[in-house]
Amino acid sequence: MFTIDLSIKNTAFPVSVQRKSAEDAEAIYQLILAAMRSGNPDIVELKCEGKTEKKVAVRSSEISGVQIVQKDGATTSGGRPPGFFAVTAE
Repeated sequence: MFTIDLSIKNTAFPVSVQRKSAEDAEAIYQLILAAMRSGNPDIVELKCEGKTEKKVAVRSSEISGVQIVQKDGATTSGGRPPGFFAVTAE
């Protein structure tokens, strides 16, 4: 199972949807990138394959980041799932 996480401006938690195959996850990733690059405030609507009742609609101009994470059932060190992080230069 693959999870696509969207980081939304001024929102503390990412919005996530799931896909069963790597190809489907990559297609969603490319869709989000194209929407972000367009610069138009279009609505991106996504449905989750993991939880079929889950839907999300986001204005593309509010998306600040996107990532794909493969969920293989293994726990990560520290018990936290991978996510976005910021690196600052001093």
